[in-house]
Order: sequence, then C-alpha cells, then structure tokens
Amino acid sequence: MPHADTSYIPSTIHTKSEIWAHIYLQLQALFEDQRNWVSNLANASSLIYNSLLAFPPQFGSAENAVNWCGFYLNSSLFPTRKNIPKPDNRLLLGPFCGRPACQFINVTPGHGRGVCADAYMQKQTLVVPNVADYAGHIACDGDTKSELVCPLLLGGVAIGVLDLDCVALEGFSAEDQEGVEKVAELIVASCDW
Repeated sequence: MPHADTSYIPSTIHTKSEIWAHIYLQLQALFEDQRNWVSNLANASSLIYNSLLAFPPQFGSAENAVNWCGFYLNSSLFPTRKNIPKPDNRLLLGPFCGRPACQFINVTPGHGRGVCADAYMQKQTLVVPNVADYAGHIACDGDTKSELVCPLLLGGVAIGVLDLDCVALEGFSAEDQEGVEKVAELIVASCDW
C-alpha cells in the first residue's frame, strides 16, 4: 500500500475543496514555461497522487488510499514508426503513478468498455462508487474499489482521460469531481498537443 507523507500538504488544508485548490495552484507553478504534454502529465500524475496520499483525512490512510492516478490518451498523440498507421480507436497508457496498468483501452463505439472508455466516449466525468457494480469495468488492480475518470477535452473533442482509483468504496465525491474537472481543464490548456 502507498505510504503517506503528510509533509507534502500544508497543515492549513482540511477539506477536499482545499486540497484540490492546492493541487491546482501547484500544477500552475509546475506548468510555467513548460508546454510539453509528456512532461506536464508526468508531473501532474505525480503531484495529484502524492498530494492525495498526503491528505490523511480523505485519501492518505491504508483503508482509503488513492492507489492509481494517471492518463490514457488518444493514440494519435503518440509517435509511431514511419508508415505504421495510428489506430484512432484506442487510448494508450500515458504518464501515471501506481501499479502497472492496461496498455490500451478500446474506444470503438459499441466495443469500448470500462470507465475510462465510457468517460472518453461520453465526454463526461464518471464517478463510480463501487467498480464491482460497473458493467464492463476493467480491473487493472484488484485493490481498486472506486474510480473517478474525467475526460480531457480540447475544443470539445476528447483527447484522453485523467483516471483516479481508490481502495475505498465511495472514495470520490462531488467535491472531487469538481476539483478534478478544474485540474483537467488546466492540464489541457497548459499543453501543446
């Protein structure tokens, strides 16, 4: 189970809204003068993951820890070898923190499955209180009990998702959804895609 370093978060932060506002400000500083999406998503996944683990009231203890934070992105954003077509019906694993994850997710209409595929195709954030109750859930980590997936939208077009997993049932709330959606908007606006 991930280790919580509470020194990562100021002692003045007590609510989920405050933690997400803190994460937002920290990401703004990290993204200053850097627009490479790989670098920014790597820092974003690390900062979000470690900040949430350092927040014991909600996410930082063994029974309610966030156990995965990362990105899945449209395969067209990734380089390929010459003359190799890029499949546009897949999300590929991007920068993340946590255990190894699925390499790709099928997003072909009618064939995509899982929370990430659904959030991407529907272009809306999905908060899943119990992944065992979600039809088509893809279990990369058997410890995950709840999930929050937010689409990354560029001009109304989904280019990927930000995915958070938690070991607790009902690990994410409306406050988390609001905070993650603001963070996702900042991430998209701060990168050259």
